[in-house]
Amino acid sequence: MLDIAFIRQNADAVRAAIKNKRVDLDLDPLLETDKERRTLLGELEQKRARKNEIAQLISKASKEERPALIEEGKAVKVALEQSEPAMTEVQKRFDELMLKVPSLPRPEVPIGVGEDDNVEIRRVGTVRTFDFKAKDHIELMTLHGMVNWDGPRKFAGGRSYALMGTGALLELAVTRLAVDTLVERGLTMVIPPVMVKERAMTGTGFFPLGREEAYAITADELFLVGTAEVPLVSLHADETLEPSQLPIRYAGISNCFRREAGAYGKDTKGLYRVHQFTKVEQVVFCMPDEEVAEKEHYQLLGNAEAILAKLEIPYRVAIACTGEIGLGQTRKHEVESWMPGRNDGKGAYNETHSCSTLGDFQARRSNIRVRTADGTLAYAYTLNNTAVASPRILIPLLENHQNADGSITLPKALVPYMNGVTVLKPKVA
Repeated sequence: MLDIAFIRQNADAVRAAIKNKRVDLDLDPLLETDKERRTLLGELEQKRARKNEIAQLISKASKEERPALIEEGKAVKVALEQSEPAMTEVQKRFDELMLKVPSLPRPEVPIGVGEDDNVEIRRVGTVRTFDFKAKDHIELMTLHGMVNWDGPRKFAGGRSYALMGTGALLELAVTRLAVDTLVERGLTMVIPPVMVKERAMTGTGFFPLGREEAYAITADELFLVGTAEVPLVSLHADETLEPSQLPIRYAGISNCFRREAGAYGKDTKGLYRVHQFTKVEQVVFCMPDEEVAEKEHYQLLGNAEAILAKLEIPYRVAIACTGEIGLGQTRKHEVESWMPGRNDGKGAYNETHSCSTLGDFQARRSNIRVRTADGTLAYAYTLNNTAVASPRILIPLLENHQNADGSITLPKALVPYMNGVTVLKPKVA
């Protein structure tokens, strides 16, 4: 959420952000509503002031003056009762529009519409050339009995799956490797709630525009989160942080849930796009300083790259264009892992991580303040980045490390987490 004063003073820049981020919002109704709100508020404050003034005058007035003051007091009270509902309605409309205003992208963010307009920064690792017909993750996991594909879909619907045996152990191993890497790098581990109130979803920017992607528990007015970012940021809602507490660096592990409402018909096979998954998410709170935030951003990005290096997965890093960054993001880097089985077996880089700076967007919505050096209050900056998300990460892990006989050689860093097993062998039929 932006400051309304900033919006008034920088309306053209905000309009550009709305256009470039492809947000469905007309700024003019917001500015008009803001003007109406300020006018009504001024009138209300005058009436409230007069009401208080009359009350004081009555106590001091003579017998002759008192009846006229009492009548005026009644009239002012009626006027207030008539004006306050209008103010409430205007304020509600104003608040709803404010929640749809995007943050401004950083200058380095390229203007574009979709992922083809993202700008590649670097490639790391060598894409493997197979001297045999490589299998995709569906074939490999079926061969190894890692997934029950059909059973869960009978009782849980499409995009459902059950990791079995080695598949389940592999997810736990990759997750634990990510956790240990982050803890070694100074992050505090958190296992947060995955059912949250609407305010947490709104405060972190996932509502109102992303509401169709969330699963609702209507009986309890709760929602299942699509990332631990939601509860991790919300941990400090309505708090004032001291400079000595910052930066706060969290690593949250949780189950995540997404309806994938906008991906109907896409990636319906395999594990690339599913409704339930496990993710380790990084979240940072820092002082409201662009240089500090930039340093934290690249540190988060480095953490994710370190995990991919341990998994020996080739990847590329791209800075996302304006059409690909979310409502609150001011900068986003996508990390795309090489998946040999994608693109009909031709292989492709596909997103496995995203690293985002959000400025004070979430802090304003969640009321997370920080005391600055001069004692004044400001809103903290927040950042986030995926550390690892499974089962998607299993796709490049298995496909890149497969052998001609269908076996899978595990990266050295993963072996201790798999009880010393170095090679996963297919199940004998």
